Amino acid sequence: MTTSDFGQAVRAWRDRVPPESAGLPAAGHRRAAGLRREELALLSGISVDYVTRLEQGRATAPSAQVVEALARALRLSGPERAHLFRLAGLAPPGRGLIPSHLTPSIQRLLDRLAGTPVAVSDLLWNLITWNAPWVALMGEPGSERNIIRRHFLLQDDGRIIRTRPEMEAYETEMVGDLRTAVGRYPDDPRGERMIADLRAGSERFAELWNSGVLGVHTSFRKTIGHPAVGPVELDCDVLDAAGTDLRLIAYTAEPGSEAAEKLALITVLGTQTLTS
Repeated sequence: MTTSDFGQAVRAWRDRVPPESAGLPAAGHRRAAGLRREELALLSGISVDYVTRLEQGRATAPSAQVVEALARALRLSGPERAHLFRLAGLAPPGRGLIPSHLTPSIQRLLDRLAGTPVAVSDLLWNLITWNAPWVALMGEPGSERNIIRRHFLLQDDGRIIRTRPEMEAYETEMVGDLRTAVGRYPDDPRGERMIADLRAGSERFAELWNSGVLGVHTSFRKTIGHPAVGPVELDCDVLDAAGTDLRLIAYTAEPGSEAAEKLALITVLGTQTLTS
């Protein structure tokens, strides 16, 4: 395979993605129905110049992170994603590794939940993507996008407010969940490295890990301290995406409740802030 093969594939797949399906406005004159280079760059977090050089075959050896970001932005299927990795001269992620590919079906589900704060994580609790209502409610994820590392190593839960019993229950469930995930993918070195870092950096994590707790974190009622509307109590549900081992994390409130009114206001305020 050559660099031009990689660029031609990216260009062909870019042309088939309607901008509205990626949450982008389709207004204005467009020479093609698909994404512009600037839009692909925005969705993938890659510079427009680098996307241009990749498509023209002037950039060589894109990293696995770049290929993964492009595959996600282009909404590639599993076989297409694997083909893009091979075109880049890289081995596709193996079956023994914890999946992190955002499938087209999960992306469509996110598109239909545009009014609900939703994020997607892998089994190690690395945030993969999130929508605008999530940012409005929780704030920007920041540089540390692993929820467990952020809690135990940085003592930072963002805007989440917990009582002491809630904290202890949460920590126990998360450590047990991590043990379950690592046990399911024993050949993925990222899990072992993460556990080693956490045990070395957090006495609390080491204590829970050594106790042998095992379990799965599924749902919690959480209080979010929002800077504009104050505390709001919401249901946080963690849903497993069948066949992908991805998790959907969603915040909801009972219709007609005060929490639902606050959540709607937060979404509007967040949208205005993001637009400005």
